[in-house]
Amino acid sequence: MKILYLLFAVLLFLFQAASGSTDPLFPDTVECRRQGNFCRTGACPPTFTISGQCHGGLLNCCAK
Repeated sequence: MKILYLLFAVLLFLFQAASGSTDPLFPDTVECRRQGNFCRTGACPPTFTISGQCHGGLLNCCAK
């Protein structure tokens, strides 16, 4: 019976790392992050400017 608890713990550990891998990667988001920028909803912080769009046009790509 103790082996079931160990098996359950191992399965949870294995599937923990794979949870976010099913998110779709949008080409504009990959390009924004490749340039060292980040995506944000709404306006960018005061010292950053909008350099494009992310997530299929739903977010702004903020650059320094």
